[in-house]
Amino acid sequence: MAIHVANRRRARASIEAAHPGALILDVTSRAERPWARFSPFYPHGGIPVPFSPGVTAQSVEGIWQALKVFANADVDPAKLEITTMKGLKRTVRKHGPVRGHRAGLTGEVLLPYEQARRQIYLPSYRWVLEHRVADLMDRLKELSSRGDIVLLDYTTNGDVTDLSAPLSHAALIRCHIEDRWPASPAAP
Repeated sequence: MAIHVANRRRARASIEAAHPGALILDVTSRAERPWARFSPFYPHGGIPVPFSPGVTAQSVEGIWQALKVFANADVDPAKLEITTMKGLKRTVRKHGPVRGHRAGLTGEVLLPYEQARRQIYLPSYRWVLEHRVADLMDRLKELSSRGDIVLLDYTTNGDVTDLSAPLSHAALIRCHIEDRWPASPAAP
């Protein structure tokens, strides 16, 4: 059986036609529980912040946004504590162009986008899959043994090297279930 990823904005009839008989599960922050727990915005708490020993965050998105460095703004540790799934994003419109992601809250190194994906986002999201939603991962594996599943996300990009689109966490769920997790280079 297969796990597919589709855009949440796509018409349901179109998804059903492309994947007849598949179980369709929304795994975004707008999904129903328990599936919303897969969202990088979901406040699981206790998520280790890469390159920051002893520091934890509420959500993966909080980590990603907290460590983002702009032309006019450095890291924002307050993003680590947000539990509402709102107010997490930091934008170029407000802060200027992104310079990179800091390797830790007090790190000196700025990681370029792909390297930040591999050394910040991937380990943080994998930690959540293994420590906060392991029960749902087991349930997905069991469901996928019975038939095809379509995971809905706002983006479908599963290629860590494709920097033209945000990375799909639904694609990462599929990679984890299929034991094809993207490799991460050594820390700086």
